[in-house]
Amino acid sequence: MSARSILITGATGHQGGATARALAGRGFDLYAMTRKPESPAARELAGAGIHVVQGDLDDEESLKRVLEGKWGVFAVQTSQEAGVEHEEVQGHRIASLARVAGVSHYVYSSVGSAHRHTGIPHFENKWRIEETVRTVGFPSYVILRPVFFMENLVTPFVLQGDKLAMAISPTTPLQMIAVRDIGRHAARAFLEAEQLNLREIDLAGDSVTLPAAALALSEGLGRPIEFVQAPIEEVRRFSEDVALMVEWFEREGFNADIAGVEQESGIHPISLLEWAREYAPVVAPV
Repeated sequence: MSARSILITGATGHQGGATARALAGRGFDLYAMTRKPESPAARELAGAGIHVVQGDLDDEESLKRVLEGKWGVFAVQTSQEAGVEHEEVQGHRIASLARVAGVSHYVYSSVGSAHRHTGIPHFENKWRIEETVRTVGFPSYVILRPVFFMENLVTPFVLQGDKLAMAISPTTPLQMIAVRDIGRHAARAFLEAEQLNLREIDLAGDSVTLPAAALALSEGLGRPIEFVQAPIEEVRRFSEDVALMVEWFEREGFNADIAGVEQESGIHPISLLEWAREYAPVVAPV
């Protein structure tokens, strides 16, 4: 077994890709798992010296193959693609198979406040996956809990032309994090594996109201963006799960210790304004 080989799931997606980039050149032998090794994102990873391997969270045999001989695993699943119940199945599957394969250090990306029993389906399923990570017997593990992604602000459902539409009141602050910073913290979870063993860390980079977010996007995109509070009924017609999350944002919200994590980790998080200036023009829809 290579003591420095890491399998990164979701490597062509947001969190996995950010983790791969943050770990590149740091002394590890990196393996990026994807269902489509021929995709442009996979070819970009290969160009950076990362081994691209074909694997599927729904294919047990492919997981056994790519997990063989790995020291570490970065695991992430998403309900947006798999659905809430199926994401949970995937999370239990890869954690259990990784333990059988002899993986020494397991890093799982969950969701902010999963441990607070929010009642939000796609938070609760991640809590149950966390329980598997905690109990299967890994010699070492770290659980990361990122909050709302800054990148979500420029998805078509939220950024509608010149309107930033969410069903949150204009005075309610929302903790956010840039995907880039999730990758940096995931890299730290491997670089400082011994020191961080058994840690469960909520991650956020900024806390802003939605009108302030609209102003930041206005500067980053170079056009006026106005916040409008969408009716919660409209959200509920789209998804009961998302509606429950938005109502929880309004009622309680994330409570990551932004300053404390920065002080301990030495990772200075990117603010929403900084993210909007640097990244929003790249990822926002035209």
